[in-house]
This record gives sequence, C-alpha cells and structure tokens, in this order.
Amino acid sequence: MYSGLLIILLPLIAGYLIPLRSKPLIQTINRLLSWMVYVILFFMGISLAFLENLSSNLVLIFKYTGVFFLCIFCANLLMLFVLERRKPWKNTHKQEKLPSRLHMALESLKLCFVVLGGFVLGLTQWQWLQFASKGSEYALLFLLLLVGIQLRNSGMTLRQIVLNRRGMIVALVVAVSALAGGALAAQLLGLPLKTGLAMASGFGWYSLSGILITDAYGPVLGSAAFFNDLARELVAIMLIPTLVRRSRSSALGLCGATSMDFTLPVLQRSGGLEMVPPAIVHGFLLSLLGPVLMALFS
Repeated sequence: MYSGLLIILLPLIAGYLIPLRSKPLIQTINRLLSWMVYVILFFMGISLAFLENLSSNLVLIFKYTGVFFLCIFCANLLMLFVLERRKPWKNTHKQEKLPSRLHMALESLKLCFVVLGGFVLGLTQWQWLQFASKGSEYALLFLLLLVGIQLRNSGMTLRQIVLNRRGMIVALVVAVSALAGGALAAQLLGLPLKTGLAMASGFGWYSLSGILITDAYGPVLGSAAFFNDLARELVAIMLIPTLVRRSRSSALGLCGATSMDFTLPVLQRSGGLEMVPPAIVHGFLLSLLGPVLMALFS
C-alpha cells in the first residue's frame, strides 16, 4: 500500500515544487496534460481488448458503472441537499445565457471515442500492443508530474483555500458521501470494501481514476471507474442550470474535481462570479485528495 502511495505522491510533489512564471510555458503544460490524458486513455482501450472472455467482461463493466454511479450520485445529492437546508447559500444572481450543454457533453464524449479507438486497435491482437499496460504506467507518472505543476501554478494559496469555507465544506461533504456511496455499491456488487472506496475516490476526475484503478484492479474495474466519473460530469453539465436555483451547494458538489476547470464556465454563468472562488477551492481540494485516496485504497 505504502509503495503505491509513494509512487503516486512522488511525481505530484515533484511537480508541485516547480514554480513557473512564464504564461506561455504554463499554457504548454496545460496542453501537454490534455494530450497525455488522450494517450493514456488510448492505452487503456488497448488493454481492455486483451481481456479474456471479452463479451462477458463488457457486460460486467456496464453493470459496475451503473451501480457505482447511482450509489455515489444519490449519496452526494442527498448530503448536498441536507447541507443546503442547514446552511443555505443565498444569492441574487440572474442566470446568463449558457453555452450549448449538448456541445459540452459532446466534448466530454470525445474521450469515449479515444478509448474505443484503442479498443479497436487492440482487437488486432498485435504482439507489440501487449506493452500498452507498461506504457500507460510510465505515461501516468508523467501525467502526475504535470498535474503537480498545474496545481502549483493554479494561483491558489493556502490562505485562499482556508478562508473559503463554502468550497471546503462542499468538498468535505462530497468526499465523505461519495465514499459512503462507494461502500454501498461494493456491498451490492459483492466487491471488497476497499475496492468500492477506491472507485468512489475519483470524484469525477475520469482521466485519472480510470488509469489508477486499471493499474490496481485491472481494465474491467478501471473502465468502470472511467465511465462512472465521465457520467458524473455529463449529468452535472445538464443539471447545473436547474440545481443552482434551488441548491447551489448541490450544483457545485456534483461537479466534483472538474469544478476548477471543465464545468467552471457553466457554474459561473449559472450562479454568478461569487460561485468561482468556492468552485476553484472545491475542485482544488478534491484534485489533491483523489489520487491520495485511490492509492491508499488500492
């Protein structure tokens, strides 16, 4: 367990210790991070194609995805509604015109096509493709290094994180309720508790959760983790404009780790500028917590 945690933390810490002042360089790091996500997901698709009893395993992937998604999503939503009732987040913001939610959903689904492309290539069963799993491990270490650099240069200071109580509270509620949902899903599916907790620790960060869970538990659970967290983002995009009127905490919490990047524009336009600081803090904390918890539980 500790060696796995060390492998995750070392590149993250190494990246976090690298300060960058050049904006073009930071933009290059961000682009490189996006490319690495596509590369690793492509490797994941190849590994999936090398599974024995492929058809039955595909059914298992979607079964795991459905149960984990429903348990974690419902647990999050329930606890976030309780938080909103006890600590209302009031506002007078009038919603702006939103970008096409269909367009944003299609952007997310591109990742599915990358996995599918790797899967189709893997079906050729070429001998050299067996090295895809090893290649994904090295690519993962590089990805974590880039994530550490990105977090260091996101502009967030410790003081800003501590002072934004709403972002911290929502992140804590999301983390605890997601783990409870993951534990319930593991019970329903007959999986070990730590497997359920690891699956729940992605917090919507589909690119990382799919990779880490694949390394720990194999491509079946890794693919289920990817689709579970991707479904979370897609549902959040669709529900944010409606939820933000009734429960701003729920609108933020359902975004998970993506609230500091992909879903941030939707949150800002739906809930106003006051949503931005808690959204960044919330996403920042879950992005730090996710890799550590996944490593601990796997």
